[in-house]
Amino acid sequence: MDGGIAPPPRRHDTAPRRIYLDNAATTWPKPESVWHAIDRYQRDNGASAGRGAYGHALEAQRVVMEARRGVARLLNAREPRRVVWAANCTDALNLAIHGYLRPGCHVVATENEHNSVLRPLRWWSDRCGVRVCFAPVDAAGFVRPSTLAGLLREDTRLVVVNHASNVTGALQPLAELAAVVAAHDRAALLVDAAQTLGQVPWELEADCRVMIAAAGHKSLLGPLGTGLLYIGPGLEDELLPTRQGGSGTDSERETPPDSLPERFEAGNLNVPALVGLIAGLDYIHQRGVPAIAAHHRELSNALRSGLSAIPGVRVLGPTTDLPSVGVVSCLIDGFDPHEMAAILDAEFGIETRAGLHCAPRIHGALGTRERGGAVRFSIGFATTSADIETTLDAVRAIAG
Repeated sequence: MDGGIAPPPRRHDTAPRRIYLDNAATTWPKPESVWHAIDRYQRDNGASAGRGAYGHALEAQRVVMEARRGVARLLNAREPRRVVWAANCTDALNLAIHGYLRPGCHVVATENEHNSVLRPLRWWSDRCGVRVCFAPVDAAGFVRPSTLAGLLREDTRLVVVNHASNVTGALQPLAELAAVVAAHDRAALLVDAAQTLGQVPWELEADCRVMIAAAGHKSLLGPLGTGLLYIGPGLEDELLPTRQGGSGTDSERETPPDSLPERFEAGNLNVPALVGLIAGLDYIHQRGVPAIAAHHRELSNALRSGLSAIPGVRVLGPTTDLPSVGVVSCLIDGFDPHEMAAILDAEFGIETRAGLHCAPRIHGALGTRERGGAVRFSIGFATTSADIETTLDAVRAIAG
């Protein structure tokens, strides 16, 4: 299934066409509507949201609310006000972790977690006596619900689950894992949906003790500088703001507003980026998440099976019959991952990501940490079958 847009122009006359396969970091290109929407807002409006009663300021505020509604629709959430804007997914995860944890509590995370989770948890462990344990993954990168259940304790306050690994692409059984946490009745669930929201149909009930962090600049097709945290009912009373400042409301008080979402959104919002995010969300709703998921699944399965057939190539993570997103990582015998990525770029115009991908624990579990990680190919909405075939030809040439 092709992406339906014209390929990007050549970088220069002698270079191969640019094949961008680093969409797990940020999607590129964006739908044309995203670029046009940002440019139009910057040129024709430019006002802050929630900072005035004149027409353009009210229009900016409408933009902010429209973007909330678009995200809430993806999450099947009834209250858009529970969508809080952040600078990126890292910022959203920091709000959830630093705002919700308390000294001496217990946290369960998984081996799949990104440094956006690992580093805040380490901060709490080193300074506040928080005890953290990690649910292991199987050979394909999946966390078993029974394994997670065995790690929960009376004092477990938070369970963090990476919905899909940014290294293996393994798509976790989120509904089953959430049921384990719900049965505990004390812990809240924090889902890192950086690699999934907008790419796979959402399966989790939003009206429960859950927080969901996502990046607007990845599968939601918005620009950089956008992220969000969905806060489930009741959790806002236990979540402390991690930033304080102007909110445009309750200006006579020296404490943050009590209402959602203003309690957690100090300072001016990135309205130009949210305008672009609305255009990305519109594209997703028009094309349909099931169709987008099928596109990623078809191309990633073709890439995964093609790489697996090349002698000397080791593909990490799930096989093609297991749930995954459009992320495929591999190693080639005799090549350092960074060397391989450099050759792919210089000789074939294929842009990938090499290294540990800010996820050292999963590389440790897979035995790739000491080798410096792996090379990651990540598919986007505009990736084509021809891009995959060109990539496979390039890897065959390198491996040969």
